[in-house]
Order: sequence, then C-alpha cells, then structure tokens
Amino acid sequence: MPFVKTTKEEVSDQQLQIVNMENSEKTDVVLLACGSFNPVTNMHLRLFELAKDYLHGTGKYRVIKGIISPVGDAYKKKGLISAHHRVIMAELATKNSEWVEVDTWESLQKEWVETAKVLRYHQKKLEADSCHQQDSPVLEKPGRKRKWAEQSQQFDQKKSPEPKIKDVPQVKLLCGADILESFGVPNLWKSEDITKIVGDYGLICVMRAGNDAQKFIYESDVLWKHQNNIHLVNEWITNDISSTKIRRALSRGQSIRYLVPELVREYIEKHNLYNSESEERNAGVSLAPLQRNMADAKP
Repeated sequence: MPFVKTTKEEVSDQQLQIVNMENSEKTDVVLLACGSFNPVTNMHLRLFELAKDYLHGTGKYRVIKGIISPVGDAYKKKGLISAHHRVIMAELATKNSEWVEVDTWESLQKEWVETAKVLRYHQKKLEADSCHQQDSPVLEKPGRKRKWAEQSQQFDQKKSPEPKIKDVPQVKLLCGADILESFGVPNLWKSEDITKIVGDYGLICVMRAGNDAQKFIYESDVLWKHQNNIHLVNEWITNDISSTKIRRALSRGQSIRYLVPELVREYIEKHNLYNSESEERNAGVSLAPLQRNMADAKP
C-alpha cells in the first residue's frame, strides 16, 4: 500500500473542516437579560458567564452574544432612576466585554413593553440580519482561504444536493430565580406572555441558594409543560449582590466598591444618582404591568 504524504496545510484544513461540522450541529443562542439594572452590578454580569458556561457544557448550544436591555422609565418601579443613566451605567459595565452588549430599544419606548414583546423584537432583528447576510455575496480572498472555501463547497455538494441555509440564532431570556417565581404574582404577568416566553423562546434561570425553582415549576402547569425549555443553572460560588442592597448602601453613605464595576461606581458618585430622595421616586405608584393587566382584566 503506497504511503500518502499529508502536508501540514492539508491537516489543518481537515481539522478546520471537522470543527466546522461540529459547530454546525450546535444551536446558536443569544442571551437576553431584561430588567431595571438600577444600578447594574457585578452579579448581573456574572449571570451571563454562568449561563454561557452551562449552555456550552451541554454540548448542544453555542452562545454568540449577550444583551442587556434596561427597562424604560414607564415601568414606574419605586426608586427607578432615569433610563438615560441606567443605560450609560450598563454600557460602562460592558465596555470591556467581548460578547455582552447593551441594547437601548426597550429603554427608549414611551410606554412599558412586555418582556415577550422585547424577546420578539430581538428575535425578528436576528432573522432580518440573517436574511441580509445570506443575500449578500461573499467575496473570498485569494490563496489558502479560497482553496479552503472551494474544498468546503465541494464537500457540502457531495453531502447534500440542496444548499444549506444558516439557522437563525435563538433568543433566550436570562434571569434569576426571582423572575421565575414572579410568574406566580397575580396580574404581574399575562398567562399568554408566560406561555410565549417559556414555549417560544426559553429561560436560562440562575438559581441562588435557598431558591426552590424545581418546586415552583412543578406547581405551575404552564412551566411544567415547557420544562424542557427551562434551564436551571446552579450558582455554586454564591453571590448575594443585588441592586436593592447597592442602593441601600449608597443611601446610608456606605462604600459599594468591588460590588459594581469601577466605572459604574465612579459614574454613580459623580452624578450622585442614589440617595433618600431618589428612593422615593414613583412612591405610591403601581407598576406598569399591574396597572395594564388589572385594567385588561376588568369586564
């Protein structure tokens, strides 16, 4: 049997081909975190890393992007400062991130937008971007890359006579267990919105110590039905940082250093964003979802 010499370039091309085949079998995911981010904390950023590690660990998903979507001012939550400042703080927090970014669409809406609609907006946006990329001609550079493109094309043609259309990434809602449990608060969520969120998109829920998310799913018919689309992520390195505790510390004149990104801390102090006065903002006003859902429920 004759010996066939394989060059380093050919081996490298074969390895690249195998990697591409393995990646093509994984589902691309975009993690979307909706919330007040009042202010954004190190824990918010950790949620993205925990979720990414979990999904990659399944071998079924590849996280390509994370999105922070601060809620608009019309949400009317007590102590909620201007979306303008919250967006800037989120942008400062993700300034050095290679994959997490901030989207301002939700924060710029004059009226409060349901989370299901925010998910739909980002999914439609991904679909539009995917169509644009597929319609655009790809110009290959000469040399090795062109050679690889030709070999890859020949391989695909042998494997399947039909052209392969790239799958659109899936948007999934990233949240803490408190959001999952809030599904049970009367009039806070529409039942059809919960069904859309867990059925059409899916949840990546990071659990803190003491949360019994499994029991909550068991006690909800809707969540139980779509339990395969709800991913529960254990937070083994516990972190009890919350925006509420950050604001409390600030109102008492205490340090928040190392609890939020340094650029965020500097911005908060420069603009004196949180104090006893800011905590009274929207006091006595019902949350926008409660107002809307209660009004819709009236005969």
